[in-house]
Amino acid sequence: MDASLAQPPVKTPQMMPLMLALSVTILAGFALSNSDFADVLIGTVADAYLQVTTFVAATLLLFYGIERLFGIDAIRLLSRSGFWQVPLAAALGALPGCGGAIIVVTNFVSGRLSFGAVMATLTATMGDAAFLLIAKEPVTGLMMMGIGLAVGTISGYVVDALHGKLFLQGSAQSKPAETMAAYRRPASPLFTKLWVITIIPGIIFGILGAFQVDLDGIFASTLTAEPVTLFGFLAGCLCFGMWLIPNLMRRPSTSAPRSVLQQTITDTNFVTGWVIIAFLLFEISLYVTGYELANLFDGLAIWIPLFAVVIGLLPGCGPQVLVTSLYLTGIVPLSAQIGNAISNDGDALFPALALAPKAAIIATLYSTIPALLLAYGWHFWMT
Repeated sequence: MDASLAQPPVKTPQMMPLMLALSVTILAGFALSNSDFADVLIGTVADAYLQVTTFVAATLLLFYGIERLFGIDAIRLLSRSGFWQVPLAAALGALPGCGGAIIVVTNFVSGRLSFGAVMATLTATMGDAAFLLIAKEPVTGLMMMGIGLAVGTISGYVVDALHGKLFLQGSAQSKPAETMAAYRRPASPLFTKLWVITIIPGIIFGILGAFQVDLDGIFASTLTAEPVTLFGFLAGCLCFGMWLIPNLMRRPSTSAPRSVLQQTITDTNFVTGWVIIAFLLFEISLYVTGYELANLFDGLAIWIPLFAVVIGLLPGCGPQVLVTSLYLTGIVPLSAQIGNAISNDGDALFPALALAPKAAIIATLYSTIPALLLAYGWHFWMT
């Protein structure tokens, strides 16, 4: 895969990092005045890091390493694929992350691909949420990739049959090349070293914790009874801060190609940020009200898949990572995860909206049809 197109542009609204920073300040202040709440906060961030971040980082290192080692000229392959354009586009979209889908979108703009290929890749992709799902439930993650590939391919062929391969190709807007080459903000050398120093033992702790090893009991000392939990909290705060602070300071991003390590760090931190938000929503709601967030959906099960599909229409990977986190914590069912995975376009929707807005909007709306069919098909089949 062409590394220069492997990462999507990120357009974080200015208000969102400010609101998150304010929320963090309030939570920290409350934790300082309430030891019970502090325990909830520390334990939640530690769980997010040890149970999710470490596995996502390991998965990303493996995936990006293999991708860089066996790099394929996807652009050339797509432009010469003829009849196989649609399934190849769906396959690129089904890959974890958004790089493959962005390649398809940018080649549609240049007139090399049909609208069906765009439809296939946007339907098949679930963006960075795929890394989270594969890391925590690999069988479910691979199943989602398979479903995305199949549904994307069928959808692409149907659209080409209905509208023709030249449909909407003239709708592309003339935009500068940097629109297609924006990256997430890279970490500074100091924080990169700190991140690597913490992730190595973090992965080991994560694996041992998955086998129910009492790590705090093993490493307990006179200084603290929960040293591994404290480590997870500090490391989780590091990841969260490395994601939030550059957006808060509006530090400009770079279009220079990044190493496998830098890709892994920035994408892991992005996923970690949203996972911590999801975990905190769950635990704080339980602490404050004594009422589990999952109970909010009691009696509303029929609407949950629709809710997840609508969230999938939002551009960017953050809301989709949130839905996947809700699924992994048991708050929403698999039917909601299926609907969201098919309807969401991840970060690939940003360049699509910038370069070919009409095509992007139509493809996104079209993708809700198979998303609703499969989500509710699974819902009624399993209930």
